[in-house]
Amino acid sequence: VQLQASGGGLVQPGGSLRLSCLVSGATWNVYDIAWFRQAPGKEREGISCIRNSDSTTYHAESVKGRFTISRDRDKNMVYLQMNSLKSEDTAIYFCYARSGSNKYWGQGTQVTVSS
Repeated sequence: VQLQASGGGLVQPGGSLRLSCLVSGATWNVYDIAWFRQAPGKEREGISCIRNSDSTTYHAESVKGRFTISRDRDKNMVYLQMNSLKSEDTAIYFCYARSGSNKYWGQGTQVTVSS
């Protein structure tokens, strides 16, 4: 399984961005997909995930109500719609796939929220 994240950039506080994660591999559809982020000097944290079996989603309290994770199986894509961005959302964002003991990380995409 290979993951390729894109869509990061510079945005003003209160703005929006949509991150995309292209997921490829013969059996990618059996994987739960998540977004993590890592801010400078901080540990990597999980913020959103979508379960493969029933598309149930989870969002961390820090992003709940502002971020939405979704997947498009036809396009092999997982998205993270980020609204009402704050300066504390500045981080490198990573997509992640897991099925049992199989775990894969994509490269990060930088999100900077600044005026």
